[in-house]
Amino acid sequence: MTSQQAGQTGPAGEDTGGPERRVRVVLVDDHRMFRTGVQAEIGRTEATGVEVVGEAADVDQAVTVITATRPEVVLLDVHLPGGGGVEVLRRCAPLMGTAERPVRFLALSVSDAAEDVIGVIRGGARGYVTKTITGTDLVDSIFRVQEGDAVFSPRLAGFVLDAFASTDAPPIDEDLDRLTQREREVLRLIARGYAYKEIAKQLFISVKTVESHVSAVLRKLQLSNRHELTRWATARRLI
Repeated sequence: MTSQQAGQTGPAGEDTGGPERRVRVVLVDDHRMFRTGVQAEIGRTEATGVEVVGEAADVDQAVTVITATRPEVVLLDVHLPGGGGVEVLRRCAPLMGTAERPVRFLALSVSDAAEDVIGVIRGGARGYVTKTITGTDLVDSIFRVQEGDAVFSPRLAGFVLDAFASTDAPPIDEDLDRLTQREREVLRLIARGYAYKEIAKQLFISVKTVESHVSAVLRKLQLSNRHELTRWATARRLI
């Protein structure tokens, strides 16, 4: 524990138990139970210094809550109804650029796919950690992002270094860009051979919703069936 993280001391030198640092956070994730768990883990303000000032489950809610509360840090899931974390970043870009009290974003996602990591970093997020992170490390990551540091889960840092090492920008895949973040996740799981029921269970959505996403993917990519879809995804190394 650093001196910054140590508890405050009273007149007699006793530890008062409260952290010196404070940070206001908004949680953006479409799974209510996950938000509740994160709130319970990090939102004990007197112990962690983290105050959760708002929550959101989709893009529109996120933009509204972030704009109203102006937190120091937003914990942002990559896959959200309404366009995903990248859309939240796009719509909140003016808040990130303010000189006084900028809003900074830390992606917190189950996905460790390179395109997800690179997408939100290009969108302006200051870091990306996976949901396997411990509560203690998450609190530390939040404070580091508040202070302007870039924070990544160890294996994800390589994706970002590789993506930005070249002076040449990677080619834009217009077909892939037509898909929402959720559609990309369904596409990846379909290409890996998952059944609709398995996809629904993993993504916490209904089978009917999975079917709707698959239909949308096939229509946007002008493909006929899941076999063509699998070949398409394999050619782009999405699986």
